[in-house]
Amino acid sequence: MKIISKVFTLLILLSSFSVWAGESTVFEYSVNRPLDEVYSQVYKGLEDDGFYVVFEANIGRSISSMADKWGDDYNRSKLSGMRSMVFCNGWYANQVSNKDPRMLALCPMRMTLIEKDGKTTALFARPSVIAASSPALPILQRLENEVTAAIKKSMNGK
Repeated sequence: MKIISKVFTLLILLSSFSVWAGESTVFEYSVNRPLDEVYSQVYKGLEDDGFYVVFEANIGRSISSMADKWGDDYNRSKLSGMRSMVFCNGWYANQVSNKDPRMLALCPMRMTLIEKDGKTTALFARPSVIAASSPALPILQRLENEVTAAIKKSMNGK
């Protein structure tokens, strides 16, 4: 009986570890190119794939006016750029609302691009993680796959 109990405990621990060690909640993709060069390509890539940018924020420029006020606490990570875009696809929004209206909390989606030492990284919160137990999961996985493919393609200049 002790062996069965130990095996069962081990299986529970391993299954917990696999969830914990699973994919990150944030998709990250980096290229060794400056943000100013990459940003417009990502914008165009999203729009070419049917995701329309509805709002842009140049976070780095916006917070730079606070450098004196924040002093040593300003930009400790030494990022040379931070820009975000908010985007949406009406078809996906409709499909998600048909399956689970609560998941419209994900709409519109957003992505942030950061630059450090000439390297640009895209950061995109994975909808599939939030929707893990939602009936909308399959459609949100499809959406996530399309967005991450568009990010990779456009950041590589294709």
